[in-house]
Amino acid sequence: MPIFVMLTTLTDEGMKTLKHRPERIKEVDQEVMEKYGIKILAQYAVMGPYDFVNIIEAPDNDTVVKMAIELGSRGTIRTLTMPAIEVDRLIEDLKSL
Repeated sequence: MPIFVMLTTLTDEGMKTLKHRPERIKEVDQEVMEKYGIKILAQYAVMGPYDFVNIIEAPDNDTVVKMAIELGSRGTIRTLTMPAIEVDRLIEDLKSL
C-alpha cells in the first residue's frame, strides 16, 4: 500500500483540545483507521512549524484527500500530505527512463 507523510499543525482550538484531552490523538487515529482504512505507521510530536509528523499507509491518494478534508473541516488541525517513495523503488524507476 502507498505510504504518505502527513504534517499537521494544530489550530488554537486544536491546542485547547490537546491540552484538556491529550488522549484525543489516539481516538482520531482509531477513527481514521476504521473509517478510511488508513494505518498510522508512526506518529511523532515535533517542535517547529508543524506539531506532528505522521507516517501513514493508505489505499490511494483519493482516500488520503478525503481523510484530510474530514479532519481539516473539524477546525482543529491543518494538514500537508505528501506521497513517499522508497529510495530503492525510485532508483529502479529512474533506471527505466
